[in-house]
Amino acid sequence: MDSSTNMTMMMKAYLHFTPGDALLFQSWAPSSSGAIAGACIGLVFVALFERWLFATRAGLESYWRHKALALTSHKASHPDEAEKCCDDDVGSVAPISSQGLAKRTVPPFIAAHDVPRGMIHAVQALLGYILMLAIMTFQAAYIISIILGLGIGEVLFGRMNTRSVLH
Repeated sequence: MDSSTNMTMMMKAYLHFTPGDALLFQSWAPSSSGAIAGACIGLVFVALFERWLFATRAGLESYWRHKALALTSHKASHPDEAEKCCDDDVGSVAPISSQGLAKRTVPPFIAAHDVPRGMIHAVQALLGYILMLAIMTFQAAYIISIILGLGIGEVLFGRMNTRSVLH
């Protein structure tokens, strides 16, 4: 029997509290109560960090949206300076309004906003997959820790999520 078959046979496909499940890496298999408690504390912090990152990204999205709108309105009120100011204006533009100014439907591409947005999203995805893999061990202590961490994180950082606030 090779090690992958042996590992598959050892995994339990039901909720349990027994030690020995590999957590993310084959070499990281907490086998004592203290090691499982340490892994649970680590998972709580990963879940808290994920909620903090989500709230931080939401705040940055609001800030970036306001900056993009300010840039767009500045360019609309000073069309002669628009060519000098920014050439990265690739967002779509709606028909001209009653004041004669075009209204944007999509913000312009601004590398200083869009690159960090992509990087933060990638880190959020990584954290989500880490938490998902921990849950897939069916180790009940890990699942409880993740749920507690996400809940506490939402209590601490949820109000900072400006996406849920109507503008």
